[in-house]
Amino acid sequence: MNLSMLLLRAGRADPARPAVFHGTRLIASYGELMRDAAALARGLRERLGLRAGDRVALVMKNVPEYVTVMFGCWWGGLTVVPANAKLHTKEFDYILSDSGASVCFVTPDLAATVNGATVVASGATRLIEIGGAEWRDLLRAEPLPMPATFDPDQMAWLFYTSGTTGRPKGAMLSHRNIMMMNACYFMDVDRVSATDSCLHAAPMSHGSGMLMVTHLCASAAQVIPESGGFETDEIFSLIKAHPGLGFFAAPTMVHRLNLAAEESDPDTTNLRTIVYGGGPMYVADCKRAMSILGPKLSQIYGQGESPMTITALSKARHLDTGDGQLDMRLASVGVAQSVVDVRVTDTDGNVLPWGETGEIVVRGPQVMMGYWNRPDATAETIRNGWLFTGDMGAMTADGYLTLKDRSKDVIISGGTNIYPREVEEALLLHPAVREVSVTGKPHPDWGEDIVAFVVLNDGAVVDERVLDAHCQDHIARFKRPKHYRFLKELPKNNYGKVTKTTLREWLAKEA
Repeated sequence: MNLSMLLLRAGRADPARPAVFHGTRLIASYGELMRDAAALARGLRERLGLRAGDRVALVMKNVPEYVTVMFGCWWGGLTVVPANAKLHTKEFDYILSDSGASVCFVTPDLAATVNGATVVASGATRLIEIGGAEWRDLLRAEPLPMPATFDPDQMAWLFYTSGTTGRPKGAMLSHRNIMMMNACYFMDVDRVSATDSCLHAAPMSHGSGMLMVTHLCASAAQVIPESGGFETDEIFSLIKAHPGLGFFAAPTMVHRLNLAAEESDPDTTNLRTIVYGGGPMYVADCKRAMSILGPKLSQIYGQGESPMTITALSKARHLDTGDGQLDMRLASVGVAQSVVDVRVTDTDGNVLPWGETGEIVVRGPQVMMGYWNRPDATAETIRNGWLFTGDMGAMTADGYLTLKDRSKDVIISGGTNIYPREVEEALLLHPAVREVSVTGKPHPDWGEDIVAFVVLNDGAVVDERVLDAHCQDHIARFKRPKHYRFLKELPKNNYGKVTKTTLREWLAKEA
């Protein structure tokens, strides 16, 4: 089982069908995409000497070449390591080093940032710039006639997802894992036909990249905005231009679409589906979106360790059936997807009664193989075949799951996960900072803002601007706190642990 067999099938059966658009401009048909991916595969394997299972990093903004690189790597039997394009040089360095990436493809706008990584400077990771001479040379290789063959449990996607330890962990996703995600998407989330298209306005290094597989499976077109991101005017223009358009969006993106649509009254006839996830969607926003855009919302709940595949709330389940349960359904994250077992348990792993809050645990063929080079973290997270998600929730008697809290204290801002420990560790590197605790504050547009509660060393004097500049030297811009609160001491319980609930209560009183 090799995911690039889907491209082989599309390239043979539908060679003239549009495969990749940049805005409204056709970049490649499926026959051309297959040829380029197969050529890249040979170039990587024979010219650069990569072997089956070697890791190839993608430090790329959303560009048409993302599709070629991803499927070219799989065609050659290599593992893709997608990285968030917004990361800091030091964060890229860690991912490239930890994964042991032999090659890193980079878009020109990020080349200087990645060049600063020590593994690139040392030659341990070879940097190839999209559109550069070496890139063009690889595409001139004679295409490999067939994708590499291997066990379906070979790693396809090494996704770095942070945790409470503050160090990113690489979730190992096999070709089987992603194929099972793909099957669930068609069964539980959405239907896709060859005449449809997928818009990649969210990062292709995350959920949108996964949708690339589902739409290629149907020989549907991939559409990359010319902006490379989420611009509401551009989104509405592309909806009008491309039939059967679907895309992934964080709830904050849906909120922005609502506001823009109310002002401009765009033509959304071609809009097929908005798959939303990555954070809580307020019931009012959900209803508002359906009234403006139509009954075109479908929700997924998943994690990097179980990609897009824990529960789903289909378009049909968003509709009012007159049973009086609509608000409950819209406040939930849906029901278990078809190949997934979902339970809510206590701290010992015992299943809790309906309605009681506990940790959400999951098992199924979509769950990751484990964490890369982290057997300790794997054993802690996967127990007796169950993935312990760290998320808290409650299940209704009819199977709807509602998220109650995030036990890992993850902050979700603009649909992106931000882990407080990473921010705290960066701030603690400043000599003036003695203690710090980071939490989220509700924001109407972005979901949450990052707030840092800081205790300074005796006699130290420092302000927000200095700490902001310090953070910029160590972590990505989007992870920097938006607000600072300076305290004499942090609130703690009897065990000396900071009580973040108290911090959140203080922030709530400020509102």
